[in-house]
Amino acid sequence: MESLERFGQNQRVIEEFASRWLAAIPSDLGRLMHVAQFRDVSSGCYHHPMLEDNFSASSVHQALLYCHEELFEKILELPLEREERDLRSYLAGMDSPASEVAGRWLDVEVFRMWVPFGTPGYLRDLFLSNLRMLLGLILQEQSKLQTAA
Repeated sequence: MESLERFGQNQRVIEEFASRWLAAIPSDLGRLMHVAQFRDVSSGCYHHPMLEDNFSASSVHQALLYCHEELFEKILELPLEREERDLRSYLAGMDSPASEVAGRWLDVEVFRMWVPFGTPGYLRDLFLSNLRMLLGLILQEQSKLQTAA
């Protein structure tokens, strides 16, 4: 019975997190980045102060881990063209030009932080190589525009 109660609580955490914080984010990549920011990279635990006001820390951790893994898998399942559109859409909403952001992200590989812990190496490598390639395309386009001008 205890596991059924825990499942129900985790489901409520997921529903609240998805409806209050993820629903307003228009891109899959943006949602992945958002949930990843709640993970403490030292401990691997997910924390969300507002959710932890209403739910146990353990339930919040389990629910956000689940969301992180699901969003990551969703991005991996996207055709590369759709992933590119999603990335460009996300970058278009930023204050800095897309090529500048792409360059910074490639320099520090911030996108490594978006991979859930425990992800098999081949899936992590696929995700990272796809993002490197797409960000490289964005940089290359800007470079061509500057050369043509």
